Amino acid sequence: MKSIEIDDDLYAFIASQTKHIGESASQILRRLLLPEDGAAVNTPQATPAAPKVETPKATEAVKPAPAVKKTTAAAPKQPTKTAAPARTPKAAATAKASPQAPVSEDIQTHKKNDIVDAVSQDALATFTKRVDQFLFILSAAHKLNANSFSQVESIVGKNRTYFAKSKEALLENGSSTNPKAIPDSDYWVVTNNNTAKKVNMLEQVLRKLGYAPEVVETVVNRFAPEGK
Repeated sequence: MKSIEIDDDLYAFIASQTKHIGESASQILRRLLLPEDGAAVNTPQATPAAPKVETPKATEAVKPAPAVKKTTAAAPKQPTKTAAPARTPKAAATAKASPQAPVSEDIQTHKKNDIVDAVSQDALATFTKRVDQFLFILSAAHKLNANSFSQVESIVGKNRTYFAKSKEALLENGSSTNPKAIPDSDYWVVTNNNTAKKVNMLEQVLRKLGYAPEVVETVVNRFAPEGK
């Protein structure tokens, strides 16, 4: 078998004439140059065929080159886009830190003994009735914790609501609940219960408002020194 050297464009043309996978260059040339009867085709006819096909194939071979350059040029832009979102978590962390400030303020407030100073033994002694002392302590708790006092509405008994913002809401539990308004507040409380139950209600209220156990015990003992 002889070996010949051909230009790249001619080789591309020959390769473009492949009809099936595995067809060799010799088979392609034999099919193009020799008819089925084995006679050689005139050389003048083969020459014009090459220029007609060379131009489009050469053009097609050049087109992919710019595509590769565009892909390579776009690659460096990716690190810049990736670096930008890195600042987002910092912004989110700053945003999350803000709501925590009010929480710390509430904790500091709850650690104070303000309710102990307000509900002094002398102040309680001005009331002759236990129910009035009960209302006085609730009024002091509301005054010192007006923004969070609504939490007491979650204190309920078996089929009974203890606190509400209207007398009518408490009367729905029965006419014998004897609702009374908590002085200097928008809240009402049921009062037809014994001293032990009132002590339990006061304990729950003070805990809901975040007071320390020793503060709760001090206030309750002043209200009912004889115990539950």
